[in-house]
Parts: sequence; structure tokens; C-alpha cells
Amino acid sequence: MKTSTPGGAPSKKAGAWFIAVLLALGLPLPAFAALGDVSNSVQTDQAQMRADLKVIEEDAYTIHEMKSPNGTVVREYVSRADGRVFGITWQGPFIPDLKQLLGAYFQQYSRAAQVQRETQVGRHPLNIHEPGLVVQTAGHMRVFSGRAYDPGLIPAGVSDHDIQ
Repeated sequence: MKTSTPGGAPSKKAGAWFIAVLLALGLPLPAFAALGDVSNSVQTDQAQMRADLKVIEEDAYTIHEMKSPNGTVVREYVSRADGRVFGITWQGPFIPDLKQLLGAYFQQYSRAAQVQRETQVGRHPLNIHEPGLVVQTAGHMRVFSGRAYDPGLIPAGVSDHDIQ
């Protein structure tokens, strides 16, 4: 069923339905430490995902990389100075649960994503640059990737290019 406005453009109702279907098909992964939160639940996340955990130590931060049995890899970038998650990346055949990953940032992300979808024509990667939040996503069925970070939480000496 195709819903259109009199000018032939898809209606807002059809767009909202499409977004709901995409999120439903994303088969979200369970609980992650959320962006901006103190990361003290990585072990719980690993157990709930039944994921392999790999910890990568860098000078100013630690990367907690979790790979789920379905092949999706989530990396949480945690500042050594304050233990906060300043960045998150994902890649794999399924989109992780962005509401859980973004935590308190999810509403800001949702509003910005909706505005971008309403103002841009055609399919394209999502590229949100808001005060306090950057989210970039790309992909198509079974090949998704993205990253989210709060520029204000990135530790001194670390670049947003390090979040990959």
C-alpha cells in the first residue's frame, strides 16, 4: 500500500510506518553500556549478547569490542580519565538496539533523524551533527555500520577519527 500526499510525495504517516518496520527488522541486540554513561556493565553486556569480548587498550581510552553470534560487532570507547562511554561503533548484518546504545541521547537522535528523512530525497547514509551528538550510519540489508559519539566527551588528545 502506497500512501501519498496530493502532490505525490509520501505522507508523514507512511514515513513513520517505514521507520517502524526498519527498526522492527533490525533485530536489536540486548543491553549495552549507553553513550555518555559510566561503563560498568560490559561483562553483563557480553553475557547477554553471548558475545566474545576483546579489550583493546589505548593511551587515553579502552575499546570494549563485542562480537555476537549473529556477526554484529559493537565497540564501546571508554575514557580512562572518567570511565565514560564517549563513542560507540557497530558493523554487521543487523543494526543493534540504538535506543539502548544511545541512552539519553536517543530522543535527540530520533528528532534529528526524522528531520533529515523529511528534508532529503532518496536513500542515503544518515549523517547527524548536532550539539553534543554525532551519528553516522550507512548500509543496506545484512550490511550495516555506524558510529555515534559526543564530541564533548572525547578525551584530550583523541580525535573523532579514532572512533571507527
